Amino acid sequence: MEQHTRRERPLPSPAHQIETDDRTALVCKPRTKGGNSDLPSAGFNVINSIIGSGIIGLPYSMKQAGFPLGILLLVGVAYITDYSIILLIKGGNLSGTNSYQELVNKSYGFIGYLILSTLQFLYPFIAMISYNIITGDTLTKVFQTIPGVGPDNLLTYRQVIILCITIIFTLPMSLYRDIAKLAKVSFISLILTTVILVIVMIRTTTLGPLVPKTESAWIFAKSNAIQAIGVMSFGDIFENYCRDDDLATFGRFCYGVTIILTFPIECFVTREVIANVFFSGTLTTILHVAVTVIVVAVATSISLVYDCLGIVLELNGILSATPLVFIIPTACYLKLSEERWNHSDNLISGLILTVGVLVMTVGFVMTILHPQECSHGKEMFYCFPHNASLYNSTLPPF
Repeated sequence: MEQHTRRERPLPSPAHQIETDDRTALVCKPRTKGGNSDLPSAGFNVINSIIGSGIIGLPYSMKQAGFPLGILLLVGVAYITDYSIILLIKGGNLSGTNSYQELVNKSYGFIGYLILSTLQFLYPFIAMISYNIITGDTLTKVFQTIPGVGPDNLLTYRQVIILCITIIFTLPMSLYRDIAKLAKVSFISLILTTVILVIVMIRTTTLGPLVPKTESAWIFAKSNAIQAIGVMSFGDIFENYCRDDDLATFGRFCYGVTIILTFPIECFVTREVIANVFFSGTLTTILHVAVTVIVVAVATSISLVYDCLGIVLELNGILSATPLVFIIPTACYLKLSEERWNHSDNLISGLILTVGVLVMTVGFVMTILHPQECSHGKEMFYCFPHNASLYNSTLPPF
C-alpha cells in the first residue's frame, strides 16, 4: 500500500522546482555576516541614492531647458528610465541572465561588458567629484558666517574643507564592507533633504517677490535643452541665496551634510565595479581598503584642482547616464528580441535608442562649444548692500 501511494504521488514539475528553489534562495537563505540587509535599510539606501540631493537641482535643469519644456523633459526622462528597466528585465529573460553586466556580456561579448563597466564606474565616480565640489563650495559659505572667521581663516578655503571632510567623514564611511550599515546615514540624509525643501519653499515666498522678473522666465524652450537632459541630477541651488541669509545658511549646512552622507553610496558602486572586473567580484580586506582609499583619493584630488560644477555635471549626464539609461538597455533588447521589427517594444526601443544617441552627440558638442559659466561663490545682484530688506531672515508672518 505504501509503495502504491508513493507511485501515485506526482513528481514536481520543472517550473515548480525552479519556483521552489528561488523561494528558498530568497526567503530561507540564512544570513551571512556583512552580506544582507532588511527591507527598510535597503529602502533608505536606495531612496537616498535615487533622490538624495538630486531633487534640489531640478530648478537648474528647468532654467536650462525652459520651464514648460523642462517639465515635459522631466516626465519624458522618467518614462524612459522606467521603460529601460522593463527592457532590462525582458532582456534578462530572453538571455537567461539576471544582472545588467551579464545581459550586456551575453548580447555584445566581453567588449560590451567592459564598456558597460567603464560607464558604471564613471557615473558614480564623477558624482563623487561633484559631491566634493559642492561640499567645498557650500560649507565654506557656512563657516564664513561664524563670528571670528575672517577671509584668511583656513575654514574659508574649499581645499581645506574638502580634505578635512574626506579624512574625517567620507573615507571612514566608505570603508564599510556592508552597505546596510549606511541605512541610518541614508535616513538622516532623507530627513535633511526634507528640511532643505521646506527652506526652499519658505524662501520662494519671501525672496521671490524681491527678485526682478526676466522676460525669458516662462519661455517654452531654450537652446540648452539637450544639456538639461543630462544635468537632471543635481546642482547647487543655494548659490542663488545671499550669504547673509541665516535661513539659507542653515539650508547650506543641511545640504552639505546631505552630500557628505550620500558620498559613500557612490563609492560602494565604484568599488563594486572594480571588484567585478578585476577581482572576480571578491575583495580581500587589504584589497578592499586599498581600492577604497585609491578611489576616494583620486576623486578628492580632482575636486581639489577643479571646481567648476556645471561642466562636470553635464559631461557626466551626457557621457555616462545617457548611455546607461537610453542606449545600452535598448540596444541589448533589440539584439535579443525575437519579435517582428514592427512590434511595439522594438519600435519604442529603436526610438529611445535614436534619441539617446542624439542627446549624447549633440549634448557633448554643445558642452564643449558652449560650456556653462563657472560662477560658484558669485554673489547675486540682488544681494548687494542697497537691498537691505533681503537680509531679513525671519519667517513670514502667519
